[in-house]
Amino acid sequence: MPRSDMFNRRVLAWAFYDWANSAFALSILAVLFPLFLGSYWSAGDPGTVVTERLGWITAGASAIVVVIAPVFGTIADAGGYRKRVLIVLALLGAAATAALGTVGEGNWVLAGGLYTFALIGYYGSTIFYDSLIVDVCAPRYYSFVSSLGFAIGYLGGAVLLAAHVWMLVSPETFGFSDTDTAIKFAFVSVGVWWAAFMAPLLFFVHEKPSSRKVSDHVIRAAYRELKDTISRIRQYRNVVIFLIAYWLYIGAVFTVISMAVNFGQRLGFTQQDLVMALMITNFAGFPATLIYGWFGHRFGAKSGIYFALAVYIVIAGLAVFVTEVREFYIMAVVIGCVQGGVQGLSRSLYASLIPSEQPGEFFGFYNMVTKFSHVLGPSLVAVGAMMSDNPKIILLALLPLFIGGALLLTVVRGGDRVNE
Repeated sequence: MPRSDMFNRRVLAWAFYDWANSAFALSILAVLFPLFLGSYWSAGDPGTVVTERLGWITAGASAIVVVIAPVFGTIADAGGYRKRVLIVLALLGAAATAALGTVGEGNWVLAGGLYTFALIGYYGSTIFYDSLIVDVCAPRYYSFVSSLGFAIGYLGGAVLLAAHVWMLVSPETFGFSDTDTAIKFAFVSVGVWWAAFMAPLLFFVHEKPSSRKVSDHVIRAAYRELKDTISRIRQYRNVVIFLIAYWLYIGAVFTVISMAVNFGQRLGFTQQDLVMALMITNFAGFPATLIYGWFGHRFGAKSGIYFALAVYIVIAGLAVFVTEVREFYIMAVVIGCVQGGVQGLSRSLYASLIPSEQPGEFFGFYNMVTKFSHVLGPSLVAVGAMMSDNPKIILLALLPLFIGGALLLTVVRGGDRVNE
């Protein structure tokens, strides 16, 4: 395959979906929902209660995706419907996100319900988006193309979040009466952004036809295939070891992302400081993730993942000493420089390990493991919040996940030079 296939219209159209849905990941998942849950939908409630709610809502939505991921994977491989189902789920997520802008003060239950649907749309569409990587480039380019998607996503998410920061700092400039009104509009803008910018993938990414058929009821077929996959697990020993390692460390990575604002809130930092820190983080993440993609293509995905996990281990340990907002800024920027890299290289490493003829099924399983890890981390934080009022101590619970994942990754064969 010519080198131009590493960077062409099809690759860019695929990667541009990250520009679309990363607005949700950054503005909603990482910033606005945790922020508004604490200051508006749970106004007057103790900080520990808000942390518990955020942890259980996030874990609950992830648990739902764990259950339905095998069904999605079977649909994808059996009928060649990956792109179609991606669009349906993305529109569900975008609509639920926009609807969050209509929820009134104190109504955290309705907000949590809509957020759950938004998360299902986001996570579910990611299953099909991830699996489409095998249709847009050759295996030797997985590291670069996967990281390109995350990098473009960081840039797109940061651009929209920059507009949201401006709205928060100066709501009257946009005709808003106060900050709360500006945040409500921000929810709507993310939903519109997400739906509008998936157009390139819709028009320029074409999945390869599938010869596989599902002759039984799709749900029964899905779990029968899942059972068969598990029963044949020794054939994919390398994949299984990687998935266990990934389950540990990506659960901790996701928890850092989803709980960062809540962590800063409980330390007494202002809304503007928290949003500004995460915006700067994502602008820094754009070039850093591109560099990670080149590094993974040149030296192998595993080396890049090891470095990122080492950074997370150091940050999680030092977080207990954070007292000033400038320290929070530094911590956030450092995380931003490795966050996209560890996700992008994990996706490319997995793509290089699985059978190429069943990408939907295997990426369905990959995303099921991902969402199962998203249950693990937030649940640990929620339980920790019930036991301790100190948010700094809670972060220490993530250290075994980072360390255990890194140690298991050393057993995985391959990924040292995935471009070969």
